[in-house]
Amino acid sequence: MLTIEDLAGWFARGSTPKHAWRIGTEHEKIGFCKETLRPIPYAGERSISALLQMLCREDWQPIMENDHIIGLRRGMASITLEPGGQLELSGAPLNSIFDTCRETTDHLHLLHQATEELGIGFLALGFQPKWAREAIPWMPKARYEVMRRYMPRVGNGGLDMMLRTATVQANLDFSDEADMARKMRIAMCLQPLVTALYAASPFENGRPSGFLSRRAACWLDTDPGRTGIPACVFTEDFGFAAYTEWALDAPMYFIIRENRYIDCAGASFRDFMQGRLAQLPGEYPSMDDWELHVSTLFPDVRLKQYLEMRGADAGPWPWICSLPALWKGLLYDAQAEDHAWNMIADWSHAEVLALREAVPRTALATPFRQTTVLELCEQMLDIAAAGLARIHITNDAGQDESLFLAPVIHAVESGQTQAERWLKAWHQDWHEDIDRIFFESLHQGRQ
Repeated sequence: MLTIEDLAGWFARGSTPKHAWRIGTEHEKIGFCKETLRPIPYAGERSISALLQMLCREDWQPIMENDHIIGLRRGMASITLEPGGQLELSGAPLNSIFDTCRETTDHLHLLHQATEELGIGFLALGFQPKWAREAIPWMPKARYEVMRRYMPRVGNGGLDMMLRTATVQANLDFSDEADMARKMRIAMCLQPLVTALYAASPFENGRPSGFLSRRAACWLDTDPGRTGIPACVFTEDFGFAAYTEWALDAPMYFIIRENRYIDCAGASFRDFMQGRLAQLPGEYPSMDDWELHVSTLFPDVRLKQYLEMRGADAGPWPWICSLPALWKGLLYDAQAEDHAWNMIADWSHAEVLALREAVPRTALATPFRQTTVLELCEQMLDIAAAGLARIHITNDAGQDESLFLAPVIHAVESGQTQAERWLKAWHQDWHEDIDRIFFESLHQGRQ
């Protein structure tokens, strides 16, 4: 039988020496059929399954479930489906943001070739702007059936989160437990700033929603037992054991036995550890069960055997590349990390929770203490740019990775998020016609 120490040890095995640190990038896109602008169905001539089959021509290997193609794999990278057909590239761990840029460019180019043939496109923003939840087709993945039944029991935003949102995420390494704890605390505090800076989802059902990040608003009402900012991160003794204790009490979704998902939504892994899981009485979990459970927890920064930064709306190519650059600059240079720590060291859990609740609506204009999120983002970007300059990985022109911060620096200098630029266009140039965003976003996504 596994012990709690065994479970905490699983996280510890992710510890990586600094010289071997890499960075991974994941980004989702919301698909649509060009002729109708409707979401892409799973099956048919013009469909998600047809797209995945087409991408298999490029050395991607299919991932199958019950005779359905549900994803692709190539080396350490994968292409997977979110519940509403959002397509996600989970990129490989890479040495530099230049490598990330090449990976993203190659992916978007490949996708463009395939979508031109199929007559489909993908939106580069964080929330489906036109179609209601009921219009979104569900993808045929068994895990989503369990989540679909459970989500309405614990919040009003979960199904929207599953079906209508898209994000970009950066994954970072840590060297040991102390390094993980410090990075986690910094990232949890700065995540509301990142949510504000990357706000790019102001529309719902064809009109302004009242939020600048409708995606982030979904997460405020999804499932408080597995989302948000766990209080344990703000304790002095936070480490692998504390996160394990939090995860043990976070509700489960399912377990897998003989390639079949068994619904145990709402049960705790702690009960499973004691042989009291109602669906498998007297049976105890394996480490595979633990790894699966950890993957179903959705705090703003998620600990696996690396750290996942999860707070940004999806966006076009420059914004995808800017997110890993931002986090690398903040957390992979010792001096930058010290400056980031000094910036947030006295922020309380309650203050960060309140900030997280406010930024989906007011983004950069959100007040905090005696300043604003805009001014805090300017400070954060200065720290990140200096960190990347000191790391000093350069291209052939001698430019370091801070060049990838250009879109977020522009947002801070202008005081406007992507969402506010979309809203201005909707009110003025588009004459309140939401259909325009599909083609404007498609054009941006090709750049």
